Amino acid sequence: MVYRPLFFITGLVLSKMAVFMYFPMALAFYEDSLGGFEFLSAIIITHIASFIFIFLGGEEQRSRLGVREMFLLTTGVWVLASLFATLPFVLIEHITYSDAFFETMSGITTTGSTVLHGLDTMHPSILLWRSILQWLGGVGFIVMGVAILPFLNVGGMRLFQTESSDWSDKATSKTRRVALDILLVYVFLTICCFIGYLLAGMNNFDALNHAMTTISTGGYSTSDGSMGHFSHFAHWNAIIFMFLGGLPFLLFIRAFNHRNLSPLYKDAQIQGFVKIILACTISLTLYLFLNGQFNWLDALRLSLFNVISVITTTGFGLDDFITWGDFSVMMFFALFFVGACSGSTTGAIKIFRFQIAFSLLKRQLMLLMHPHAILPQKYNNRKISDDILRSLIAFVLAYIATIMIASLLLTLLGSSAMTSLTAAITAVSNVGPGLTEEIGPSGNFAHFSNVSKWILSICMLMGRLEILTVVVMLTRHFWRR
Repeated sequence: MVYRPLFFITGLVLSKMAVFMYFPMALAFYEDSLGGFEFLSAIIITHIASFIFIFLGGEEQRSRLGVREMFLLTTGVWVLASLFATLPFVLIEHITYSDAFFETMSGITTTGSTVLHGLDTMHPSILLWRSILQWLGGVGFIVMGVAILPFLNVGGMRLFQTESSDWSDKATSKTRRVALDILLVYVFLTICCFIGYLLAGMNNFDALNHAMTTISTGGYSTSDGSMGHFSHFAHWNAIIFMFLGGLPFLLFIRAFNHRNLSPLYKDAQIQGFVKIILACTISLTLYLFLNGQFNWLDALRLSLFNVISVITTTGFGLDDFITWGDFSVMMFFALFFVGACSGSTTGAIKIFRFQIAFSLLKRQLMLLMHPHAILPQKYNNRKISDDILRSLIAFVLAYIATIMIASLLLTLLGSSAMTSLTAAITAVSNVGPGLTEEIGPSGNFAHFSNVSKWILSICMLMGRLEILTVVVMLTRHFWRR
């Protein structure tokens, strides 16, 4: 295995991480509030580490990376970036490193779970840093999902393989072009979302932070009340841009290049995504209205907001849906697993895997009646090979096993069964809130033990990297020469 290119690339990532720390540092010095010198210290430490990694990489950075190196690089970059991004939380908030790492990993994986209280009075610099982490994590995952995971054949992602997933020298320029196009779309949507929040009555600071955490489907807020602290107009703005954050970003680029929206509304994933949202929103709205809990307009707004917030794994809080009744709790429990589209900023299992699974079920039922029939299986006009099916099944099994193991460990460490189960699910799915009072939309994860927080941090990382990317490195064969 070639390590020097890994050091070099990791050093570059850390140097970019340090550059983004300049923004909250500048804000702290501008407002003459706490955080300026603390961020400066974190910047210096991170820059020194990046120089060391780049030095260790030496002249070997141009070596081509193999499959094993790509697995190691993908996981290593996210872990090391989180280790250094943790520094501002420790230096400014004076919390334990376990709490700081949990908050950072939750941010950079766009999970949105938090251990912090008193967000309304917290130092602006640290609030901005939390939002920046989610914004960076969102665009980082889109690029990874488009260019790296299909190449590695993780969880059936090869179905979405493009030229950018070919890691030959010939495709390098195309890969960079795709990454740049994704970044431009991402920035454009963030700006539009920011303007929408301004028009909804937010101040500049709140609008900027929420724009970054909405497009990244991360869910961090500047208030303990989350989106409940802001106007109804802000809720509708969040609904629109959470939905857009759940769509495949490559299709935005394709629609723009062709000056035609047909790539969006003809895509099977998006069609399934919209149908699930409509079905869940209509049924939940009727449930809340007929039970007399809300008038029909509030029931529609709250239902649509929370359905999109959960299915896109954003996790913004708007009212406590745990108190709405058992039907709503079970609906959100199911949505925790779903996720939105592949190639978006969202987590969980993703729509396309459910669609392929149902297609496989339908095919199997037909074969029971017609054993000799030839029934080719396709998705979005692409053939589904046995290779993709094996990868998809392995992903789902690893996904469920990860949740069960994490739930058992959290229970052994003192958490209740329901809290442990939903905490594990929300961590692996990168959703944010759980389904109990302690960790629901009105709670947070501060009461967990330090060991539990590390377990949940690992779950968040595994969920963000599609499980198998991390699991494969735990095998003995991975490290053999």
